[in-house]
Amino acid sequence: MHEYSIAYDLYATAKKAAHEHHADTVKTIRVDVGKMAMVNPDQVIFLFDTIKEDDPLFKDAVLECNEVAPETTCSCGYSGSEIFVCPKCGALPELVRGREIVVTNIEIEVKDA
Repeated sequence: MHEYSIAYDLYATAKKAAHEHHADTVKTIRVDVGKMAMVNPDQVIFLFDTIKEDDPLFKDAVLECNEVAPETTCSCGYSGSEIFVCPKCGALPELVRGREIVVTNIEIEVKDA
């Protein structure tokens, strides 16, 4: 179940960023999840909610997962979304996007001192 380790890494990344910026609250973590990453975003969200449960810094934090469609290229010049067979030459295209899991934004709240 690699979704747990992904959820934990997202939690740890957001927590580190929050501490570095002296945040009082983490509000939203936005993540791009490639459809070819073989990850179930709903499971990641559920596990993230479980991990953050006892951390007051994440009391109302929301994890938003944006699914990213695959993009491929081929040496024949094809560029598109076909992932198994190039429609121009029949070769295996190279996956250039759609396998990543990237934190794109962490929204925090910092109270004035």
